[in-house]
Amino acid sequence: ACGILAGGSDGRVTRFFPLENAEHSQTFYLMDSQEQFRVFDEMQNEGLELVAIFHSHPHSPAFPSGHDVNLAFYPDSIYLIVSLMDARPESHAFRIFEERVREIEIVMEEP
Repeated sequence: ACGILAGGSDGRVTRFFPLENAEHSQTFYLMDSQEQFRVFDEMQNEGLELVAIFHSHPHSPAFPSGHDVNLAFYPDSIYLIVSLMDARPESHAFRIFEERVREIEIVMEEP
């Protein structure tokens, strides 16, 4: 799975945009570029900002792979990875800038 999490400038996510994995692969993801452009247009029209880019790792830990680091084109974005390798999914969030990976805290709030 992959998608975009959008919200306000405070970093709170208010909208999830699921996107198709253009690679149709369980080991590699690439967001469909036409869908991505559509989502960015919709976000702009709604006054939303990019908060995070989400994708899953079906068979590996929730840590950026070398490929994920190479595709981290949005240095201001959070990269949220969900691992599905165990019975209970696990998620971690990261900042990736100039090939450096730094884990950040995820805070869940009640609606």
